[in-house]
Amino acid sequence: MSLDKATVRNIATLARLEVREDELDHLAGELSNILQFVEQLAEVNTDGVAAMTSVAHMELPRRADVVTDGDCQSLVLANAPESHDGFFIVPKVVE
Repeated sequence: MSLDKATVRNIATLARLEVREDELDHLAGELSNILQFVEQLAEVNTDGVAAMTSVAHMELPRRADVVTDGDCQSLVLANAPESHDGFFIVPKVVE
């Protein structure tokens, strides 16, 4: 696919890029080369190839999904500068 100067100017406008008139021919050639490469990639047979996000096989570390006690309000509130009725009290920062 070959791009002309008008198409490149339109792409630059849509991308909110300022492109000088003397750069349009060069950019048209560069973008045309990129599109030709993408067309070549589209011809590759990928049937039976699983989608992947990385070439290295990685598994995320996972913790055991167990219910914990969680009843440690007094320990959490011990870190608060001020507290009242089980809640943190923070200074007002917006006037």
